[in-house]
Amino acid sequence: MRYFAHIGFNGLQYRGWQRQARVTTVQGTVESCISRIFRKPITCIGCGRTDAKVHAAQFFFHFDTDRELEIDLLWRINKVLPDDIAIFDIIPVEAGNHAQFSAIERTYEYYIHTYKDPFLSGVSALYHEKHLNLHEMQRAANMVANYNDFSRFCKTPGRNDSNICRVKSVKVFTNQLENRLKISISADRFVKGMVRIIAKRLLDIGNGSLTIDEFEGLLRQEGERKEITIAYPQGLYLMHVKYPFLEIPTMGQFSAPTGAPNDYWIMVNPEANESSLL
Repeated sequence: MRYFAHIGFNGLQYRGWQRQARVTTVQGTVESCISRIFRKPITCIGCGRTDAKVHAAQFFFHFDTDRELEIDLLWRINKVLPDDIAIFDIIPVEAGNHAQFSAIERTYEYYIHTYKDPFLSGVSALYHEKHLNLHEMQRAANMVANYNDFSRFCKTPGRNDSNICRVKSVKVFTNQLENRLKISISADRFVKGMVRIIAKRLLDIGNGSLTIDEFEGLLRQEGERKEITIAYPQGLYLMHVKYPFLEIPTMGQFSAPTGAPNDYWIMVNPEANESSLL
């Protein structure tokens, strides 16, 4: 029988999702705990990979077992998992459903604060940026969905069979004081480092070190490939994963960024008068 596990994790202490030798990862930690309870090796296949220190408010993995699941299994797994990983639900699915390959849409959010705050450290990325042009950032963000080859927004483009991604939307949000930002990106798939590279390029546009024309040139694959600057990992959250057969609201509220009220974030209007972060 195949099961999907709906989980969330604070990734600050982990070297990403994928199991690796001699380092602590989310997959390795989860597999160890579940295998201990089942008293046999259990392999957990995730809906994707996350980099070191990246968080997930919603993440899915699947595992197979011929054992009937006890009614208290969820409680027992959460009891042995560390506090920064939580399993919200375990859902029986058809045998052909795959946590990674069956997903049709993923949404990431990248959180930025522009002032030092000890309560945001590790759950949002600190950039001491002043006078960011938010509207130019959103104008550039609106261009992304017009392109599908993200080789210039990938850390390792040569390792992939394809760097084609179908981006649905890229949106820039700010708070009332305009000293925090959220960048939300939805697509069918993402290549390695893609969200953090886009986020850093949008910041560069906001501070004037990159023009919109230069940004669109990257989207068009123009010119020679240059060294990539990538945004800090701790600001990134996998927020939502959608399947044809399964769509569950995000449950993880791990931090002040994701736990803010719905009216806390205001979407930037690219047509409005210019504004900047305080």
